[in-house]
Amino acid sequence: QVQLVESGGGSVQAGGSLRLSCQASGSTYDSYCMGWFRQPPGKGREGVALIDSDSDGVNMVADSLKGRFTISKGNASNTLYLQMNSLKPEDTAMYYCAQAGKEKCLRAYYTGADVSEIPTNFDYWGQGTQVTVSS
Repeated sequence: QVQLVESGGGSVQAGGSLRLSCQASGSTYDSYCMGWFRQPPGKGREGVALIDSDSDGVNMVADSLKGRFTISKGNASNTLYLQMNSLKPEDTAMYYCAQAGKEKCLRAYYTGADVSEIPTNFDYWGQGTQVTVSS
C-alpha cells in the first residue's frame, strides 16, 4: 500500500510562485510513474505533469503549462515536487499527486499525448492540496 501526502498549497496573488511537495511512503513501485493532477472548481480532474522512476526518464508537463510548471523528484526519490511560477487565477484548483506503474508514463511519452488529456486511472492518490490564485 502506498501513502501519498501533498503539501505546499496556499493562497497567492497572480504572478506568484508555489512549490508543492508529495511525500510517498509504503510499498512504492520499484519502477513507477508519478504525476501531478488538478481539479478546478466545478470541473474534472486533469493531468499537470508526469515523471517516472528513471534518473533520465520521462518528464512531461501539460502543453499549456510548459514554461511555468516544473516537475522533479527529490534525491531520495520518495518525494515529488511541482514548482509553479507565474501563477494565474485559472491555476486555482485542488492539486493531487498520484502513482502508478511506469507504463503510464511510457504510454504518454510514446503516444505524444498532452499530459492534460491522459487517463486519470492511477493506482494511488494523495488527499490533495488547495491552490488559490487571486487576481
